[in-house]
Amino acid sequence: MEKVARSSKGDFGTIDLEVPRDRNGSFEPQIIRKGQTRFTGFDEKIISMYSRGMTTREISQHLKEIYQVEVSADLISQVTDSVMETVIEWQNRPLDKVYPILIMDALIVKVRDGNHVVNKAFYLALGINLHNRVSKILRLNGDLC
Repeated sequence: MEKVARSSKGDFGTIDLEVPRDRNGSFEPQIIRKGQTRFTGFDEKIISMYSRGMTTREISQHLKEIYQVEVSADLISQVTDSVMETVIEWQNRPLDKVYPILIMDALIVKVRDGNHVVNKAFYLALGINLHNRVSKILRLNGDLC
């Protein structure tokens, strides 16, 4: 099937697309609608995959497999770098000196690592301070020991 080159603008750059040529007008795109020139929400998907420990190359391959869209490692880096300042700021924020109540939990999930499936734990610690305010103290992705 013949394809036509198109592009769509995201929050952090332009995405090049190959759209099937459709002489009958029966093709209805599922992700980027006909006539749509901006593709928002894609960046959140990239950030979500990055926060789960995927590399820029893995994210690029994953997006190609699912959406048949080639996204450069540079674009992925731009998207992830845009939130790093906020992440570092959150990690270095001042915490209360006392948390009388501390709630800790872990969710264990199976994750593909190369050719293996391994267990990974996602940790969460919530603290309730003296003023009964809940603070997320820690969110950590880690290997299960």
